[in-house]
Amino acid sequence: MSTSLTSSGIRGVALLADPIRNKGTAYTESERIELGLDGLLPPVVESLDQQAARAYEAFGRYDDDLGRHVYLRALQDRNEVLFYRLLVDHVEEMLPIVYTPTVGVACEQFSHIYRRNRGLFVSYPLRDRLPRLLASRANRDVDVIVVTDGERILGLGDQGAGGLGIPIGKLSLYTAIGGIHPARTLPIVLDVGTNNQERLEDPVYLGWRHERVDGDAYFAFVERFVQAVETEMPGVLLQWEDFATPHALPILTRYRDRLLTFNDDIQGTAAAAVGALIGAVHVTGSRMRDQHIVMLGAGSAGVGVADMIRAQAVADGLSEADARRRFFIVDVVGLLTDDRTDLTPAQRVYAQPATALAEWTTSSGGPPGLADVIDNVPATILIGLSTAAGAFSEPIVRAMASKVDRPIIFPLSNPTSHSEADPADLVRWTGGRVVAATGSPFLPIDVDGRSVAVAQSNNVFIFPAVGLGVIASRATRVTDGMFQAAATALGALSPAITNPRDSLLPPVARLREVARHIAHAVAVAAVADGIAPYEGESELHRRVSAAQWTPGYPE
Repeated sequence: MSTSLTSSGIRGVALLADPIRNKGTAYTESERIELGLDGLLPPVVESLDQQAARAYEAFGRYDDDLGRHVYLRALQDRNEVLFYRLLVDHVEEMLPIVYTPTVGVACEQFSHIYRRNRGLFVSYPLRDRLPRLLASRANRDVDVIVVTDGERILGLGDQGAGGLGIPIGKLSLYTAIGGIHPARTLPIVLDVGTNNQERLEDPVYLGWRHERVDGDAYFAFVERFVQAVETEMPGVLLQWEDFATPHALPILTRYRDRLLTFNDDIQGTAAAAVGALIGAVHVTGSRMRDQHIVMLGAGSAGVGVADMIRAQAVADGLSEADARRRFFIVDVVGLLTDDRTDLTPAQRVYAQPATALAEWTTSSGGPPGLADVIDNVPATILIGLSTAAGAFSEPIVRAMASKVDRPIIFPLSNPTSHSEADPADLVRWTGGRVVAATGSPFLPIDVDGRSVAVAQSNNVFIFPAVGLGVIASRATRVTDGMFQAAATALGALSPAITNPRDSLLPPVARLREVARHIAHAVAVAAVADGIAPYEGESELHRRVSAAQWTPGYPE
């Protein structure tokens, strides 16, 4: 998609205030005359390369990550092409600034760093006019929406209206990595109140000052929102983001066959984790069907990861019953067992028979905790999605490593401050035998005198590629098969497959290339699932490449 300089009729100061069309100092002399910009800009005409170099210099002058985040957001609000050129050129350095972990701090401070409008605040008191709210969006033709209700922002909990920072950050990566044109994206927060007392007592909090709406009223509001989306933007890809467990899966279940939609915390997290696991299992010289999986965290993300690993194990030869028996999932109460009355239907799938634990040695009389499970199970894989910082302690890790030659340990919680373990500790406690990936960025670690990059099992490998694949294939629904295809395609790119001492995931610098590869696999799966028109392999490749926008000024 190109954005014409003149077809909009915008001129002068109004044009410079339009971040999609604004070229800043890159306007030529003739363009300045034609568009009423004479005298509004310095006399020098710069290239995009020169602008990007100057912007990068300014970025480097900030001493803290929140300051860098605010600077990049301001640049995005002023000149989107320049912002994305800078982000694409420095994606490895800037990804943690526009996304996790810094985006979490930005959500906490959202009301304090707010500068100008971006996206939509869909507030509960305005529930009777939601179609009108959506109709007020800045960009008419939208391909992708990311929406949150702000209740479960990363590991930071309820941030209310400040949760809008997450959709803004996610859509920045849809564009920088997936190549979705920024004018065709829309971030939304469903402002249904907050139970975060700190936010409610903050004199500058910008959200609706009310306790959270819940129960039937909450789901009725979501239904009104969906109806408004169907009316205003039929066929748009709608991604649900950072919804709490009681809402996430019910919303996905209700709308997945009605809309072009998915939940990134459930499906994207799972695909990224399984993609990393494919490389990890290869490193250990085993197969997916051979694994015994212990997981800390039984929320929507944890269950989503378990579901996709189970599907991989079944595809590798296990029966459904055998695959389920190999999962030991622990929540805040303890191990999921069939005598517990507090489990959701999705969690109950993985409940171990309580009678089978009669011979276990446990540290207390209650449900077995993580340490008890590791002591009694021949675990080969340990995954954390609990946001419990340091939960993978030295005794637990050493106990696991005493039973398996190459323990696979994935502390996937983010932000970094909520990670279940530091990968450097995992290396030390296992004598360098651990096969690790994290959910947050960590510095390279030393293994036998060699610096090794820590694989970040981050959804950024998945959701921008899924969006690109959906758009390129013209899919009408998002299926589990498309996410399985994304995970398999990501796993096939693992550098560890050719060099077991290398990272489990491709380098972040290659994310746009990786996105094209995964998007093609997603598009093929969409055709195979019957929810996209038939296209040959070469045509799908062409459509994926053509759909990936590269930041540059239109002539």
